[in-house]
Amino acid sequence: MSTAQWALVTGASSGLGVEYSRSLARSGHNLVLVARNRDRLESLAGSIVQEFSVKCEVLLADLHKSRDVARVAKRLRDSAQPIRVLINNAGYGIPGHLDESDASLERDHLTIHITAPLELTKAALPGMLERGEGRVVFVSSVAGYLARGSYSAHKAWGLTMARSLNATYKSRGVHVSAVAPGFTRTEFHQRMKMDITMFPSFLWLRAPYVVERSLTAVEAGRAVTIPSFRYKTLVAIAAVLPKKWHQAGD
Repeated sequence: MSTAQWALVTGASSGLGVEYSRSLARSGHNLVLVARNRDRLESLAGSIVQEFSVKCEVLLADLHKSRDVARVAKRLRDSAQPIRVLINNAGYGIPGHLDESDASLERDHLTIHITAPLELTKAALPGMLERGEGRVVFVSSVAGYLARGSYSAHKAWGLTMARSLNATYKSRGVHVSAVAPGFTRTEFHQRMKMDITMFPSFLWLRAPYVVERSLTAVEAGRAVTIPSFRYKTLVAIAAVLPKKWHQAGD
């Protein structure tokens, strides 16, 4: 693989974003690392350059803000250093039911999971299609198969978009894929201040494994991948259970 190929990762400063960045660098991609935390981004970029001898750009951006999304979109449209792989990874969860949650947090939640990935994907697609090759990944969740509030709804959007876009563009060399992991050992749940002690250890996935399965799937042209047999089984069971059993409610 030529080192002239570039990948852009949002939410690159922690969790799955770090693992995507390292895995793509290992495969020979230069990187554009996008997140809000400059110190973390620069530290990650330095370690990746030293270990893998690829180029790294640090692009500080808050994807809640339209002007920052526009700056990232501009980089995605750059034909001089074209982006081969776009990883729409940035995201988080918020607690509480819709009637109790903060409206501004809900708007930000919608933006980070849907509006920003939509705009970035739209910016990346024309160049990828012109070149006849590209990869786009949406980081979704098994929650997208359930009905558990706004987070589930946002993650279901990623699954639907990946299926639709992959069917539309795969024949033209652009693969679009969503990865739907279950509980994964990252900072995600700690940032939500969520008590995770109730969940047994066998449910937890390792971030490198999730990323490996995701990148394998998008290269193979698969629209959706659910890492691990245990979560494939849980999703299959949820599909045949009465919906009230896994819908949010009191």
